[in-house]
Amino acid sequence: MTDDQLHVTPRIARVLMSEEAIYGLILVSGMIVVSARSTSLIAFTTVAVTVVVFYAAHVYAGTLGRLAVSEGQRGLRSSLAAAARQSSGMLLASIAPLIVLLLGTTRVIADDTALWCALIVNTVVLGALGWTAVARWSTHWWARLVSALLTAAFGGILIVLKAVIHH
Repeated sequence: MTDDQLHVTPRIARVLMSEEAIYGLILVSGMIVVSARSTSLIAFTTVAVTVVVFYAAHVYAGTLGRLAVSEGQRGLRSSLAAAARQSSGMLLASIAPLIVLLLGTTRVIADDTALWCALIVNTVVLGALGWTAVARWSTHWWARLVSALLTAAFGGILIVLKAVIHH
């Protein structure tokens, strides 16, 4: 499946197909679960701050790693820019669930509904990323489906965890 067929730019596709994007969605789901007994405002704030801190930590670690591998030859600015680009999937992937939580914060939807919907959105996006990642190298629908289900299972496990904690 090409980027044109997905209707995304190659840069956006690269960012969304990154391990950082998938990790970011799982992180966001975990933070929503931790915020299970709170308001959507608290969940929104917790998720936003946590994602920014984890992004900064990834950028910092990536910069140090690039500088170490190149023995400083790559330069700080170049290493920092490359690490920021590599980690940007974490920020991009968090936008959809943050929008859903914002709907709860502004009372467009109920708090509890916002928390559940954000988890469901994350799980659906995880599944879509799993499907699309395999679609880039395989035409077999069963391989795509297995990948989608496995990737979505990370979100599904956190939904089950929220259900256990919430009730």
